[in-house]
Amino acid sequence: MQFTEKAKKTIDACRFCWMCRHICPIGNANGMERCTSRARALGLSMVVRDITTIDAAIENVYECSLCGACTKECKTGWDPVLFTTEAKLEAAMAGAMPEYIMTLLENVEKFGNVFGKSECCTKLGEKIATLPKTEDVLLFVGKNALYQTCCQVKAAIDLFEKAGVNFTVLADEPSSGWDLFFLAGGAEETRQTMKACAAALNGFKKVVALDPNDARMFLRQYKEWGIGLTSPVVTFTSFVADLIAEGKIAPKKSASVYTFQDPASLARDLEETEPARKILAACGETLEMLEHGKDTNIAGNLIMAQYMPETIAKVAARRWQEAIRVGAKTVVTANPDDHAALKATQPEGMELASIQEVVLANL
Repeated sequence: MQFTEKAKKTIDACRFCWMCRHICPIGNANGMERCTSRARALGLSMVVRDITTIDAAIENVYECSLCGACTKECKTGWDPVLFTTEAKLEAAMAGAMPEYIMTLLENVEKFGNVFGKSECCTKLGEKIATLPKTEDVLLFVGKNALYQTCCQVKAAIDLFEKAGVNFTVLADEPSSGWDLFFLAGGAEETRQTMKACAAALNGFKKVVALDPNDARMFLRQYKEWGIGLTSPVVTFTSFVADLIAEGKIAPKKSASVYTFQDPASLARDLEETEPARKILAACGETLEMLEHGKDTNIAGNLIMAQYMPETIAKVAARRWQEAIRVGAKTVVTANPDDHAALKATQPEGMELASIQEVVLANL
């Protein structure tokens, strides 16, 4: 069995008290008790006691977005994300992964991404080809943005060029390992992917991670697993906030009213909430949704959208409802997962923009 003693203790420590029940974005969206970490711990407790096999619990495991809301709410300090990722490794070792997950893993092996795509959009590909081959700063765009929200990558490149940043984007960018970590936990394939990515990034004076999920991998998982990434990594939002603070870009404050959709990887895993708000404060007024900052709820998950699209659409719709409730007209995102899901469910009369689009619009 692949569960560590720490994961087993976390499962055993769960008293099914419901403290995390109210915050689970998946459980709230589809109204199913089985989607909460409380129910997941109950199911996996039977697996670790050999009452049942991982086959019986694994589909429930893949209903978790790894957003960490349950961990944040656990008043006893346990981390349900830990046993969820270890359950994925257990399933991989036991040959018990669901067929739809195997399809995504096959896409990663064949195409380098879960979406089964071999090329990004033509305009973005052409733009990347015009960038210098070597510079001190690397904009790491990530697989999700590259293949699902390429217009946001183009906007980030445009913003860097307007700010006079000497940067490049890798033409054959490797995966940070986020996709494999999400699908298979700490499998050896995940570790090898991370090592290969670190080797490609080392040598740059600064790496700017556009996708908070990639930033989470670089700044948290790489350190925890001892992956030798020596180049300093910063988030895209913190980098842009510094550009504004240093006067390299000077957006004009408008009458626009925004609400920021905090990415869970940014707000909870990396404890970063202020840079995006400093950016938006320079561009207009900001209203906060009820669940914001470290209390945020996700608006989307591009990997989960491949196998449970209806639930992810419900998750996004709930965030639109919250934005409408506080009186904001424009929801601003900082990661491709949220942007893709919100765009697919955008209500009439509401606007959606990435944080780089907001800055560009106000220059």
